[in-house]
Amino acid sequence: MVPQDATPEHAADSAFDTALLPLDGAAVDVLTAEPRKATAPLTIYDVARHAGVSIASVSRVLNGHATPRPETRDRVLRAVAELGFVPDGAARALSSRLKEIIAVVYRRAPLAPPDDPVFEDESENLAFVDVINRGVQIAAQHRGFDLLLSSVEVDDHTPGPRIANLAGKSDGMLLHDRVLTPSGIVRLADRVPVVTLAGTPTRASVNISGDNIGGMRDLIKHLIEVHHCASIAYLSGHADSPDSVARHRVVRETAAEYDVRVIAGPHWTGEYSATGGARVIRALLDSGTAMPDAIACANDQTALGVLHALQERGYHVPGDVKVTGFDDIPVARHVVPQLTTVRQPIQDLGAMAFDVLYSMISGERPDERQLVLPVQVVVRGSCGCAAESPPSFPRTA
Repeated sequence: MVPQDATPEHAADSAFDTALLPLDGAAVDVLTAEPRKATAPLTIYDVARHAGVSIASVSRVLNGHATPRPETRDRVLRAVAELGFVPDGAARALSSRLKEIIAVVYRRAPLAPPDDPVFEDESENLAFVDVINRGVQIAAQHRGFDLLLSSVEVDDHTPGPRIANLAGKSDGMLLHDRVLTPSGIVRLADRVPVVTLAGTPTRASVNISGDNIGGMRDLIKHLIEVHHCASIAYLSGHADSPDSVARHRVVRETAAEYDVRVIAGPHWTGEYSATGGARVIRALLDSGTAMPDAIACANDQTALGVLHALQERGYHVPGDVKVTGFDDIPVARHVVPQLTTVRQPIQDLGAMAFDVLYSMISGERPDERQLVLPVQVVVRGSCGCAAESPPSFPRTA
């Protein structure tokens, strides 16, 4: 029984404990059991140690999703050759006891009629999540694995039974932004290996993320040093999102170094969506709130809603207000003005998440619990920088 005064997180943990009762008489502790060294297959961790590089570098070389430095690529390929590492070998060797399926779970907004026809189809357009899942899928297919894709609503605080059911159908699980609490993740790891994306690392799981700290710091410094912004609002994502919380903290810390005012709080809380971003701006303008010099959004989709709401109320971007995002989803360069943002290697995040999970499924004990991929600030028209030149096509009529 869950106590009547239990918090949502306590309720979720209690439900999760019940749901994780062993299916076959005993839970299988994949992460804490000592690997059988005589039969343990080689993994990308072995290659990384042999080459003297990070597993992120090994992942990028093997999957071809990015272009590492030539010397790094040479070291990885040399280590692969010297070790006799075959990427598909572990899956084939373990196939007799593997389902060759991983479960991927992400959070989505509640399915409800849109309050703005402009964003009517957005509930089915999870741009960032979709691109990450594409990276997971490509890497998984390379190893002969399939994906079991599921979602939970953002406000669902008791997804334990569903997650436990998925655990019984898969060899490992990839959980997006705060699907489970850290304590729930630790208990889930008693059943299957767990990797999180945009989450929080635990003693039993690995988290993969972009460089929230470096990316947001560089973006805020650009707004202050280049565009002389004296006030910056942070329009957050979900209140419990680790990425959003980290980005908010960096905005405050960086602005404080320059004695720049930061505006944030409940009235500046979105939901990682264009609908949420537009709703926040409309409510603030309706209440007579003055706009700051710049609005730094938790992600690009929020920024798209902010751009729309400001422009429909007669504000000029970037003349009246500068707007920035985070992620650099494809549409960011096709809006007017083009969106200044922080580019993450989104598909690489998914590919690396699978590679790490695959190593854990193979019996490898991870050396690192938090893996961070580099990001890059991309300046465009929405902050006042020169817009990218559009492609030129010959007239056909």
